[in-house]
Amino acid sequence: MTNPANQYEIYAIRYATHDRPRSSNFLQRDPHDEGSMPMDYYVWLLRSGKRLILVDTGFNAETAARRSRRLLCCPIEALSVFGIDAAQITDVIVTHLHYDHAGNLDKLPNARFHIQDAEVSFATGRCMCFGALRHAYEIDDVLDLVRYVYADRVVFHAGDDSLEPGIELLRIGGHTAGLQSVRVNTERGWVVLASDASHYYENMQSARPFPIIYNLGDMLEGYRKLDAAADSPEHIVPGHDPDVLRRYPAWPNELTAIACLHQAPAAAASA
Repeated sequence: MTNPANQYEIYAIRYATHDRPRSSNFLQRDPHDEGSMPMDYYVWLLRSGKRLILVDTGFNAETAARRSRRLLCCPIEALSVFGIDAAQITDVIVTHLHYDHAGNLDKLPNARFHIQDAEVSFATGRCMCFGALRHAYEIDDVLDLVRYVYADRVVFHAGDDSLEPGIELLRIGGHTAGLQSVRVNTERGWVVLASDASHYYENMQSARPFPIIYNLGDMLEGYRKLDAAADSPEHIVPGHDPDVLRRYPAWPNELTAIACLHQAPAAAASA
């Protein structure tokens, strides 16, 4: 495949799932928030010719068991359905260091890890003295990242930045101090991988944030920033919504569900 316009294919790879009550997914409680609202867990593969970039790295079986999450597959081993070996991944964008986005770093032997300055400072600084803020972090994941800093395998970014033509990093904050989203040029235009800037479509569309928050103002401003960066609202992909798999064409394989985000949505949102 050649891509002279610096366009990328984007694949959302579901590697885990978890059933949750709907009321747990919104900061402002609504008496109509009844029933369940499952959460899916993804990593995202960006591919252009031989160029391969991974966005986030998921969690492993031990973390899944400890946190009572249903692990469907190892997100790194799932790359094999594309004929990709983990050693071929040279760059990983870590949107933030929460357990479901920054595990398995040790499974990528040749990768450099791109992360915001503010996220590493947050995950290793005084905010981690508070259980409510450190709950979503796994200390071993953070320590792995620090070890890779000492091994010259971490690239720090301070605010919005261009990783390379066709891939841009957007400093959002809000959910964590250094959360970053990813803007990617595709055949259908600029797609924004929100990651946890918006867990579900509904968080952003109704301005009802997910309740794990470091700075509420930054999270709400982040919705505006995502909207401005994407070619349309249909070009914004939330970080955990099962509806992603219903909206986008599937990449056929027998391991797990994979959505092709570089293609036009195939179906409207579910109710």
